[in-house]
Amino acid sequence: MADLYEDDVVAWSEQQAALLRARSANHLDWDNIAEEIADVAQRQKDQIESRLAIACEHLLKWQFQPDHRSGSWRGSIVEARNWIARMLQRIPSLQTYPAAVLADAYRDGRAKAAAENDLENLPQSRPWTIEQVLDRDFWPES
Repeated sequence: MADLYEDDVVAWSEQQAALLRARSANHLDWDNIAEEIADVAQRQKDQIESRLAIACEHLLKWQFQPDHRSGSWRGSIVEARNWIARMLQRIPSLQTYPAAVLADAYRDGRAKAAAENDLENLPQSRPWTIEQVLDRDFWPES
């Protein structure tokens, strides 16, 4: 079973799902099942952090390049906020996760905003709270 996991994870997962439905506990690849379940949670967390980074990137552009504000930036911020709100509603155990990773997400968003726009004087530490970043009505001014 471990070979199938290494060679074709899709075929392996279909096989394991069938074994779970059949209640064939003795034939399950327990170690890899546990790993895959842990990965599901991590993928959700990674997506939240990624969306926060995008929101921070565009909020920085919004604040520090007011003459270049665009519907694209606004749309990106709205999309990130909406996606995170939906995930937090669907997965209550992640309610505190955005606040825990905001500093790292800000760092990533700041790096991208600076690289794309020659913005060198962006704040080193995040200028907003997690509540502001996720607030649909918050739009920082310069």
